[in-house]
Amino acid sequence: MATKHPEPGNHNKNELVSVQENHPISQNPTFEQQYYPPGFFRKVVAEMIATYMLVFVTCGSAALAASDEHKVSRLGASIAGGLVVTVMIYAVGHISGAHMNPAVTLAFAAVRHFPWKQVPIYWVAQLAGSISASFTLSVLLHPIKHVGTTSPSGSDFQALIAEIVMTFSMMFIASAVATDTKAIGELAGIAVGSAVCITSIFAGPISGGSMNPARTIGPAIASAYYKGIWVYIVGPVIGTLLGSWSYNFIRVSDNPTQPVSPPPQRSFAFKLCRMKSDNGQVPCKDPLDSA
Repeated sequence: MATKHPEPGNHNKNELVSVQENHPISQNPTFEQQYYPPGFFRKVVAEMIATYMLVFVTCGSAALAASDEHKVSRLGASIAGGLVVTVMIYAVGHISGAHMNPAVTLAFAAVRHFPWKQVPIYWVAQLAGSISASFTLSVLLHPIKHVGTTSPSGSDFQALIAEIVMTFSMMFIASAVATDTKAIGELAGIAVGSAVCITSIFAGPISGGSMNPARTIGPAIASAYYKGIWVYIVGPVIGTLLGSWSYNFIRVSDNPTQPVSPPPQRSFAFKLCRMKSDNGQVPCKDPLDSA
């Protein structure tokens, strides 16, 4: 959900061109090599596992909260959803990107941060993971009928607006931390997971806080419950597209700027002495300066 993927073949573009001038036939990459590199299957498996864990935790906690809040509270279910997103981004984000959401994959492709040719394969992996997790929950949580299904608590229009706004917020943050080189990429998991947690707390009572077509389709199939399912397909798609396009519009240019020398690092002892000097005591020298 949180990491972009560079289009395959771009990093060696100049080298390939110079070789093709001498050997135009032998060095021309095939369709499979260009769009489905050798490690692509591992990415697909990682995406399927990540989506499985996402749906298993979010829908399982939501089903328990709906059946008995003494087991898992609704707030706890929202927090669990945010935490599993954070965990899976750090676990497989460097492998597959940890999209875990067909709408997120579509949005990254729309702003050219993901190859269009790989989008359908990612969708299949995400839906397979979601459906597998949903049927696993139906066995574990029997006799609970609805294993984390989402449906509008009011009108479909209210739920649609909630899904669009909440998914927009999530995708806007994901685009910032995952695609902008000036953002702190190490915090992508915390940022996106927190966004999912906050938005699901708010949208839960209105729409169920899905923000993910796979998270809705899997439980709907396992529970044979399809009320308002179109809301959770159309809403997240519109929200993620608007979120990615909006951040792509306001992002700072990647043109190189004048580098600024970072301030010298100071030891903890120096910082402690500096704090004491502000209270009238004699300041001391940093022991690292004499090293």
